[in-house]
Amino acid sequence: MSKDRPAPEAPQPLFPLVDAHTHLDACGASDAASVRKIVDRAAAVGVERVVTVADDLDAARFAVDAANWDARVYAAVAIHPTRANVLDDSTKAEIERLADDPRVVAVGETGLDFYWPGKLDGCATVPEQEEGFRWHIDLAKRLGKTLMIHNRDADQALLEVLREEGAPEVVVFHCFSSDAAMARECIEAGYVLSFSGTVSFKNAKALREAAPLVPADQLIVETDAPFLTPHPFRGAPNEPYCLPYTVRALAEVRGEEPGALARASTITAERVYGLRPVSG
Repeated sequence: MSKDRPAPEAPQPLFPLVDAHTHLDACGASDAASVRKIVDRAAAVGVERVVTVADDLDAARFAVDAANWDARVYAAVAIHPTRANVLDDSTKAEIERLADDPRVVAVGETGLDFYWPGKLDGCATVPEQEEGFRWHIDLAKRLGKTLMIHNRDADQALLEVLREEGAPEVVVFHCFSSDAAMARECIEAGYVLSFSGTVSFKNAKALREAAPLVPADQLIVETDAPFLTPHPFRGAPNEPYCLPYTVRALAEVRGEEPGALARASTITAERVYGLRPVSG
């Protein structure tokens, strides 16, 4: 993401939409007023609800606050796999307390990231990540909440841990970026795949081949803002209001009408996160 590129212009509205995974704090929100401004911009183009996601303890506290400040915001809390080495007893207790808040709809993002160890200073080792992932799986099951997974270069290892631990009732693969074979395995297991702006990238050939395979009741959409801004704005700052660009790109790949895909993904997101349907 480049600070030199201007923010994308607002897309043509597409109703209704749920941004299934965003980071409002990383988008610049810090209080109720700034959360409201970001969500207002999103609502103006049809993105009526957002799930703001934590990757560390401070972000988890903010996510719960944001979800209590604005009824259109929901939260997901966890410690990111690359930070799993901070999961001591006190951190676990705080995450568990936050995850039990009624505005928290998922435990996440958690999972495995095999890309960063050895490249990122202080990154959790693979064994530390796996231990943290198993703990988050147990937490999601104990609280009866959706498990939101971060996966980078760890397809089979993730599936194996889920098999060994026993997956929660609902599992979401955030920012699904794998190939058709992995998509089929996830679909067969009943997992939900969340698509971001990466599906609009012309060089994401394997992902674009996988996207049409996913049944509507196992598909949701997200921005992962401020990251992964969809084409043709790649590199510019992302925000929840940009979601219609991704949905239109995904609809093209799947050979569907964008409005129909928006409605179907929203119905799935409502089920996945236990959201009350928006009237009208």
